[in-house]
Amino acid sequence: MTHVLRVSRVRYPVEVLGPGRRLGVWVQGCPLSCHGCMARDTWDPTSGTEVAVADLVEVWRRRLADGACGLTVSGGEPLAQPESLGEFLSGVAALRDPARQPVADIMVYTGYERDDLSEVQLAALRHADVVVTGRYDAAKPTRLIWRGSSNQTFWLRTDLGRERFAAFVDAAPEQTPLQVTVEDDGRVWLIGVPRHRDLARLERWLRASGMTVEAASWRNWS
Repeated sequence: MTHVLRVSRVRYPVEVLGPGRRLGVWVQGCPLSCHGCMARDTWDPTSGTEVAVADLVEVWRRRLADGACGLTVSGGEPLAQPESLGEFLSGVAALRDPARQPVADIMVYTGYERDDLSEVQLAALRHADVVVTGRYDAAKPTRLIWRGSSNQTFWLRTDLGRERFAAFVDAAPEQTPLQVTVEDDGRVWLIGVPRHRDLARLERWLRASGMTVEAASWRNWS
């Protein structure tokens, strides 16, 4: 059965959510609504765009040819659409070529804890090499790479996941890896997992660059 996945954005290359140049897929819709979330524009399950899973797999095929070394799925909450997510990750995994180095890895973010997952949600993750688990908690700031709060953990599920991500479990860089892009409609989009102070710094930089900040998805952190 072919499903559709409701997505917010699909971007390449993403270089701040996992090692190397990656395809990033942000799903649309999140029932968790973590206080302080920087991506509140991805909460509404009726917004975004429905994309056929087969079309997303074809995007992955093209990006592999461009040199992508990994896929990162974030959101929103990917496991709010478990059947579609599982079909997408199965299609992605089917295109992995062990002879092509580096072998492309699959990384998924979820706000759920491992013990919270249903059988359907666990099945959706069967091809994921690493899963970042745990709800964002603004009261638990962290410098850990690719995590927004200290309660979030890496679930290294495969040999590839352990090989690729073990060195990053305790990594805490001084500078947060972030990408800033300007969309065709003039909106600025921040990719990555910023620390609280990074967002205020970004707004100051935008204003100093002559841009007007009318609204931001990360407002009302406190």
